[in-house]
Amino acid sequence: MAPRLAIEGLSVGYGRRRIIEDLTLPAISGGGVTALIGPNAAGKTTLLRALAGLVPARGSIRLDDTELTGLSVAGHARHVTYMPQALPQRVALTVFEATLSALMSARDETLSTAGAQARAFATLERLGIADLALRGLDELSGGQRQLASLAQSIVREPTVLLLDEPTSALDIHHQMRVMQLVEELARERSIIVIIVLHDIAQAARYARRIVVLERGAVAADGPPGAAITPETLARVYRVEARVERCSQGFLQVIVDRAV
Repeated sequence: MAPRLAIEGLSVGYGRRRIIEDLTLPAISGGGVTALIGPNAAGKTTLLRALAGLVPARGSIRLDDTELTGLSVAGHARHVTYMPQALPQRVALTVFEATLSALMSARDETLSTAGAQARAFATLERLGIADLALRGLDELSGGQRQLASLAQSIVREPTVLLLDEPTSALDIHHQMRVMQLVEELARERSIIVIIVLHDIAQAARYARRIVVLERGAVAADGPPGAAITPETLARVYRVEARVERCSQGFLQVIVDRAV
């Protein structure tokens, strides 16, 4: 049975500044990708960090029968993996060492050293970066480091995978590879994948469900065709746009002008 993540009455802020206030979402089910979209400062990254247990939050974040709110960072990490948009600098590890270290930190006592090494290398192969295994993280380009960070996130096989703009530094080819892989992993492992994206067309193509945020509140929520409409784009993004389907049936957003 696919896991379910329910968010109820969630409030998150930094100091006295409240970013998200009393946010509730119908349960997010595993087996598909849920995309968070919205303009800058809409609360997308804040929501993701709250789900990862990295910022204080009030309310309920429940993964099946487990209440995540109030758990330690380590407690969250047993269920949830988070890939931030800003990656650590000057890490003195190779790509393989970093991927293996991320796996071993999950403390799966049933996994042998040889088994962990095999899984780490298989993850790099699936992402198409096995040739970078012995390269230092500090030697990589921005796009390569983003792929290496993604490898560290998925190698642990979490129940909930949170990704903040994982394709922002990638060329078109690698954007497609990453989004295809993320969708495949969600389906294969029945995991919950929540991903922050700025590319609306990319979100519409790969996400089963889209949540549009505006000033920390839900502006729209549903399948791509229901969540992405000219009316929503005008209200949230302040643009006049057309939403049409291409010859292959994918939603396309054509922005005509700012309003």
